Amino acid sequence: MTVRRARPALRALAACLLAVAAGCGAPAATTAPAPPAPAAPGHWHQVFADDFGGSRLDPAKWTTCYDWNRGGCTNSTNHELQWYLPGQVTVGGGKLTLTAQRRTTKGTDGHTYPWTSGMVSTGRDSWNATPRSTFTYGYFAAAVRIPSQGGMLPAFWLMPASRHTPPELDVAEGLGSTSTVRMTTHWKGHDGTEQSAAGHYGPVDFPAGYHVFALDWEPTSLTWYVDGTPRFRVTSAQQIPHVPMEVLLTLAVGYPSPPPPGVDSAAMSVGWVDVWQH
Repeated sequence: MTVRRARPALRALAACLLAVAAGCGAPAATTAPAPPAPAAPGHWHQVFADDFGGSRLDPAKWTTCYDWNRGGCTNSTNHELQWYLPGQVTVGGGKLTLTAQRRTTKGTDGHTYPWTSGMVSTGRDSWNATPRSTFTYGYFAAAVRIPSQGGMLPAFWLMPASRHTPPELDVAEGLGSTSTVRMTTHWKGHDGTEQSAAGHYGPVDFPAGYHVFALDWEPTSLTWYVDGTPRFRVTSAQQIPHVPMEVLLTLAVGYPSPPPPGVDSAAMSVGWVDVWQH
């Protein structure tokens, strides 16, 4: 397999644009940086990549709903305000864009939603279909620019191919904040209840430009990276999943709180997504 790597000069430039914590002091990149090799130690080979070239989403790599897609979908567990539709997912200018709009939308589940939005997943087109791509362990990375508007939940995360959560791995979520990202592992405790452990990184003006969010999922550890720097780590055995997972990028609306008055749209941009394994 041919491994796509940035040339050294481009990689150094991308690192300087992103790694403010490392002392470069440059502003965040307003165009997605070239994808670097994994920041985590070890020997890696690339098993999935999309840099969103061209003018349409690659249907061989992505679907635009959860596995329970029936003319759209939502995550009713979180009581989110959006109904996901494929028309809210666009590719152009070297990026994937997920757009949320305040538009009353009738879902095929019989409910009416005040917002519509976009998402992509490497999972199934429908409940009984076969997932496009699933992964057990690896280094998962994406260049993401989150929206500046309040009331949005932009997320880069992993869900079991079994469709039963927990476990769940959240590489990065803008949960109730545009200046802090949350990095979380969810698991089922010994008593059967859902448990979670989370790290937070910020404050950073994340909407000002692209940032590279990554997770190194190993059999004995989970390490989260922001712009190439480790920011959170878990080594407890019960907190680490060992099941195949789908990759998702979603722009939910209204969790944990609804958008303020005057906010009628928002967009999340993704420059590329890479998955590497040992």
